[in-house]
Amino acid sequence: MQARDRDTTLPVLLEEIRACRVCADLPEGPRPVVAAAAGARIVIIGQAPGRRVHQSGVAWDDASGDRLRDWLGVSRAEFDDPEVFALVPMGFCYPGTGRSGDLPPRPECAPLWHERLLARLPRIELTVLLSRYAHDRYLGDRKRRTLTESVRAFRDELVAGAAPSVVPLPHPSPRNNRWLARNRWLETDVLPWLRRRVAELVAADPVDPTD
Repeated sequence: MQARDRDTTLPVLLEEIRACRVCADLPEGPRPVVAAAAGARIVIIGQAPGRRVHQSGVAWDDASGDRLRDWLGVSRAEFDDPEVFALVPMGFCYPGTGRSGDLPPRPECAPLWHERLLARLPRIELTVLLSRYAHDRYLGDRKRRTLTESVRAFRDELVAGAAPSVVPLPHPSPRNNRWLARNRWLETDVLPWLRRRVAELVAADPVDPTD
């Protein structure tokens, strides 16, 4: 990392990300969506904004966000507090739509921005990975052959008494309703633990900005 980058503050870096125009060829143009503050204790690494989020500019401002907040057991106000939740997609811009839904996140974003951004979030205690794109980049040797196997392996860790700090989940999109119906153990075995852990972190004392 160059000296100039080490001196870049988080607010300045967020401005750089929001001003990014590397993917100028996007169908509806670039509009990076990200939210973070130095005190954040939970980071949500999702897939990419959908069209509705692209239009509003507010992360998870759609049906997927409603389901995600239910999974986490938090209110909209709690979720939108960047001092608690950092919202960092694999692709910061809406990638457009293909035959079976939104296109994959653009591959330029994570290599360009993630390392620099996550390095400026020193208080993160819980990382939630949503979608196979996030799993591929951040799950490491805990990644299994399929998304289902990776999430089930995490369930097995919880049953064995572990409390991992990196949580792999499917994407909360309504397109995954069939997966959720087939894998009801997510609701019974995983989400209760996740809600308890998130509640602990949401209730933690706020960070003193002078600390």
